[in-house]
Amino acid sequence: MSDRGVLIVGGGPVGMTAAAYLADEGIPVTLIEGHVDVPTDLRASTFHPPTLDMLDRFGIAEKCVEQGLICPQWQFRDRREGVIATFDLGLLADETRHPYRLQCEQWKLARLLREKLEAEGKVDLRYGMQALEASQDDDGVRLVIADGDGHREELRGHFLVGADGARSIVRKQIGVNFEGMTIPEIFLTFSTTFDFGSAIPDLTNIAYISDPDEWVVLLRTPTLWRVLFPTEDNETPESMKAPERIEERLQALLPRDAPYEIVHKTDYRVHERVADRYLSGRIFLAGDAAHLNNPLGGMGMNGGIHDAMNLGEKLTAVWNGAPLETMGRYERQRRKVAIETVQAQALRNRKILNEKDPQARCAYHDELRSTVADEEAHRAFVRRSSMIQSLRDLEDVA
Repeated sequence: MSDRGVLIVGGGPVGMTAAAYLADEGIPVTLIEGHVDVPTDLRASTFHPPTLDMLDRFGIAEKCVEQGLICPQWQFRDRREGVIATFDLGLLADETRHPYRLQCEQWKLARLLREKLEAEGKVDLRYGMQALEASQDDDGVRLVIADGDGHREELRGHFLVGADGARSIVRKQIGVNFEGMTIPEIFLTFSTTFDFGSAIPDLTNIAYISDPDEWVVLLRTPTLWRVLFPTEDNETPESMKAPERIEERLQALLPRDAPYEIVHKTDYRVHERVADRYLSGRIFLAGDAAHLNNPLGGMGMNGGIHDAMNLGEKLTAVWNGAPLETMGRYERQRRKVAIETVQAQALRNRKILNEKDPQARCAYHDELRSTVADEEAHRAFVRRSSMIQSLRDLEDVA
């Protein structure tokens, strides 16, 4: 057993970002990750402007841009009416170095950060290791880990960061409640080689398409289009992912003579939850371990990276002599964002897409059109939806 400074559980974008920040500040870090390699699953893919600004700190943002797709505009559409409103992030050119959304799969960021950490050698990277137990005392934290063969090892550190996802072992070990709900529909997402942009007039690379019967989200990545449909839970995973069922839904969205080529598909339950605490003594939570939300708006991964940067700043101050109570501001700031920005916006997006009442639908659409027509209202909207405003609001949180 040895003292390893800060222990971080979770080697996804959030854990890697926290490790990179702390290592750059000269703080010893050990990162524990269950996978041996970076999983290349098609999960989050949207990077918001302030997230890219943050990643500039590590020389990573431009590498993500090189591997991604720049999207200066995004849309709300309706399956019957077409374009409702097109939002332009170019209006934020004087507020961010990256006035656009970037479509770049999150595994590319995780891989870039891993390469950085391996090249610099400042972080002890422990892959293929699972966290089993976490505890603390007045002097530090204790973490028990095990490899794939069950061989256990005990680590000691001054602090522990749980960035280990929705099923966080760290969160469970410190007895934090994960309050919220599971939304009723299942999300079905798949990727196709078909180019929707060449077939749907005026379609942007990111489009949220409302409909009282079946809304849909279209997201273009550098190589594929991702499609997201809500699915009633009376369908089994096998039936909703059956080739003929997927083909039926795509043909209803956009009829064509040839069948659609599907290269990836998955279904998942969506949760709206926020931990009632982000810290317990010397142990802290970040990313999906602290908050979960639906993907409508692309705020989950971005919010997690913002957590990591905020935590890194506060923990660096504590490492250099500030009182441990400094970390309380991390919890107050980032929990506020999770509830008032991430959760609120994601739920509002879902409500707009899913609204069935004709008058309410018309009112939502009129509101979006009037927002785009007014330059200041338009700018304020994209400032909020891009998460820039949420970072500014934190300045008032003591």
